[in-house]
Order: sequence, then C-alpha cells, then structure tokens
Amino acid sequence: MADAPQKASVKQKTRLLKGEIIALFLAVKHPATPWYAKALVALIVGYALSPIDLIPDFIPVLGYLDDFVLLPLGIALAIRLIPPPVLDDCRRQAAAYGNILPKLWLGALLILLLWLVIVYGVYRLLT
Repeated sequence: MADAPQKASVKQKTRLLKGEIIALFLAVKHPATPWYAKALVALIVGYALSPIDLIPDFIPVLGYLDDFVLLPLGIALAIRLIPPPVLDDCRRQAAAYGNILPKLWLGALLILLLWLVIVYGVYRLLT
C-alpha cells in the first residue's frame, strides 16, 4: 500500500500544476505583464492546453518527455518572468475557476503546423 501516498502526491501536484496553468493563462491578459513574458507564457499555455502534443505519447519514453520535463520547466521559467504581484493576482483569480482547463485549439493548430513543417523538411531531405 505504499502506492497510495504516491498517488495522492501526484494528484495534488497535478492539481497545483493545473492551477498554475490557469494563472498563467490569466497573466497573458493582465496589462502589467511584460510583453516578453506574455509571448513566452502564451506559447507555454497554448502548448499545455493544446489537445495535440509535440511528441506523441505513444512514442516510448520520449512521448512523456514533454509532459514531465519540458512543460514543468517552461512553467517554472514563465513564473519567474511574471512580476510577483501580477502572479499573485492571477493565482487568486485562477482559484475561482476550480481547476477547469479549457482546450486551446489554436495551440493544437500550431503544433499540427509544426509537425507538417517537420514532415515536409524530412521529405525534402530524402528526395
């Protein structure tokens, strides 16, 4: 039964991560967020909420790399770029959302376009 505390910890961390993503989503719209932070946060949040992954999950090991390494690192960087008062305000607003994450289809479109560019590039290299 040692797995029960780990599962609770993972669920708690997931809930906290969802709250941070919502807060970052709100920070993009906040007028006091610097433009460079808005640009990076928009990319990170768009990717986090996109229904399509850059690296599909069915690829062994690498499929979960973006979910467990790249995304948390991007969120940590984004949090550092946002002024603390703005982030605190956005976290308070995010608490009212109840950890409901919307799907951002624009993020999915960007990931799909990136994959198409990669496939086209590989095709051009091989022909």
